Amino acid sequence: MNQVIDTDVVVVGGGPAGINAALAAGRNGARTLLIERYGFLGGMSTVALVYPWMTFHTMEGKQVIAGIAQEIVERLQALHASPGHVRDTCGFVHTITPFHPEIYKVLVMDMLKEAGVKLLLHSFVDGVQMSGVGGEHIESVRITTKSGPVTVRAKMFVDTSGDADIAWLSGAPVLQGRDSDRLTQPMTMKFRMRGVDLAAVKRYMIEHPDEFYRKTPIAELDQLPLSAVQGFYKHWKEADLPINRDQVLFFTGPEEDEVLVNMTRVQGLDGTKVEDLTLAEEEGRRQVLMVADFMRQRLPGFERASISQVGAQIGIRETRRLDGQYSLQIEDVTEGRRFEDVIARSGYPIDIHDPKTKGVTAAWIAGDGAYDIPYRALLAKKVDNLLAGGRCISTSHEALATTRLSPSCMATGQAAGTAAALSAAAGISPQSLDVKRLQETLVKQGAILH
Repeated sequence: MNQVIDTDVVVVGGGPAGINAALAAGRNGARTLLIERYGFLGGMSTVALVYPWMTFHTMEGKQVIAGIAQEIVERLQALHASPGHVRDTCGFVHTITPFHPEIYKVLVMDMLKEAGVKLLLHSFVDGVQMSGVGGEHIESVRITTKSGPVTVRAKMFVDTSGDADIAWLSGAPVLQGRDSDRLTQPMTMKFRMRGVDLAAVKRYMIEHPDEFYRKTPIAELDQLPLSAVQGFYKHWKEADLPINRDQVLFFTGPEEDEVLVNMTRVQGLDGTKVEDLTLAEEEGRRQVLMVADFMRQRLPGFERASISQVGAQIGIRETRRLDGQYSLQIEDVTEGRRFEDVIARSGYPIDIHDPKTKGVTAAWIAGDGAYDIPYRALLAKKVDNLLAGGRCISTSHEALATTRLSPSCMATGQAAGTAAALSAAAGISPQSLDVKRLQETLVKQGAILH
């Protein structure tokens, strides 16, 4: 028997963007349902071990992301599950934000209950029912569950699936990968290791500064807790592993002898195709064993280390994204552009993991070190009650390389959820919503827009 649920706002995808969207919608008075396919929340932050969060600040240390995202950090701190924002000791950004993923999973469930949000886990959206003269209105979504199909009808839908699933299923225009060949940034299977002697790692860095990323604050390492390591170039080159990357990268924590390794690289596969995902999972896990052996055998401080956790699924940087009312461009980011319809800001640089080669292309932000994300980048074309948040907002391939990061996703998620609630209450489309009213609401609820 097909169960039917009626609500005001449906958020699809329980990652950082979806959590913040659902919290924002619920707190702004909308009956809200959050749909997540796994048995827990957190999206890439938990299922794929994307850790730590990068970044809430500009390169100069000015905070540009706050609101619900900052509230989550502070509540994690109160639970001794995050040190808050700490210096990035590889120097790619000014701060990173470590967190304990298991405590984060429970905390956000508590917060959703506080906001009156209904949650459906183990639920996968596989269909969209359209209505309207031109089929421009989402009437409902269909969910596949263990207890049978469920139809969910709502006034507004927020796509925080990461893969623009709802946009694609509804017929809204979407893009994927580079304009030239549709290739996307590579996937990465992340894993944790325990038994790491981080003091030995730090000593080696201080004694061999040339072997590490050029922005590493070597002169300050004596005073800073080690949070991130990028380099060991000589060791990686000598190992000559069949993995198409050029350096070692890991982050410390959450335990004192633990690191999160971000080094596998699976290229040339499409994260929206089940056959490609199957191949990616196999290849990613083979690379994990290879990298762990390399680290134990060759890196100082890893002699007694062992794998403690591998991602439940491979991490995905890029698949489909909305082709929306405005597409954020690389120049908007690097020139630090401002928009009248700003709904979020970010200080994370361009960070493109090349779809084919070993390298990473980076570009930093001019001006005050932050750029605006406009409301129009959250709005779909051809569908009048759909918003996007997180990784699948409307950008170019290059600009996605900054908006895809979790704090930016949290900020756009809060904006999308707030806009959905305000639009549902007023009985209007998100495209007709007064942007100034949206901005005022966001600022009252802690967002930083200036």
